[in-house]
Amino acid sequence: MKRELLVATKNKKKLKEIKEILKDLRLRVSSIADYGDCPRIIENGKSFKDNAVKKAVRIARFTGKLTLGEDSGLCVDALGGAPGIYSSRFSGKNKSDRQNNLKLLKMLEGLP
Repeated sequence: MKRELLVATKNKKKLKEIKEILKDLRLRVSSIADYGDCPRIIENGKSFKDNAVKKAVRIARFTGKLTLGEDSGLCVDALGGAPGIYSSRFSGKNKSDRQNNLKLLKMLEGLP
């Protein structure tokens, strides 16, 4: 019998990466997308770890399942670690990967 690990994400790309990493373990890996009524979690921590812990604890308490929290982003040394925890929303409210990348490239213009 496989044990279940719930990943506190709706991001299909991240879930796929995590499943690939854990593929040799006897785990059924699911995500909060499989639980339509999960609470929305505001990622307002000061670090990736803060956000990951917040998601894991909140979802584990809600579902009663073993839960893995995750948070990630891009930290650029030349920009003092930016965009960091703001990576996904770097270009503002109506963000997209393209807009985030363009803003990042613009900020890097002229840097050695």
